[in-house]
Amino acid sequence: MNAIDQAGLLAISTRLQRLSDQLRKDGLLIYKQYGIAFEPKWFPVIYTLHIKPVLSVVELAAEIGYAHPSTISLLKELEKEKLIQSKKDKGDERKRLIQLSPKGEELVEKMQAVWSVMVAAITELTNTTNNLMRAIEEVETQMQQQGFYQRALTLAKNCQP
Repeated sequence: MNAIDQAGLLAISTRLQRLSDQLRKDGLLIYKQYGIAFEPKWFPVIYTLHIKPVLSVVELAAEIGYAHPSTISLLKELEKEKLIQSKKDKGDERKRLIQLSPKGEELVEKMQAVWSVMVAAITELTNTTNNLMRAIEEVETQMQQQGFYQRALTLAKNCQP
């Protein structure tokens, strides 16, 4: 067992990052296996625009749970790849509305069969006694009620003499 594994909960962020990195690497390989040039980091934007076809940048950032600068960075990459397109909002010239381009829509069509395979594979991986998706949902709910930082501050105050 390595030092990070031995650290237990203290290293939860590192372990989740490690798991995420492995899932992304394998996801990239799966897409390549099907002849699809797609970066897994693009998934939240592409999938969200598939489900909600036209969103402002702010709405999209909120949907995917990313900070505005991170969302902008992804959008620039996707525009460069011609997978999305943007237009000014007729009601508010300051807003930019984002949607899948025809190339992006075509890509989503190809990816839907791959997503079915991915869901089946990840279901096998996470279908354990302590189902990972349920655990993540529980922790996210707990963090919405009170975040890690606030909990730590509260506990530190309660532990002081």
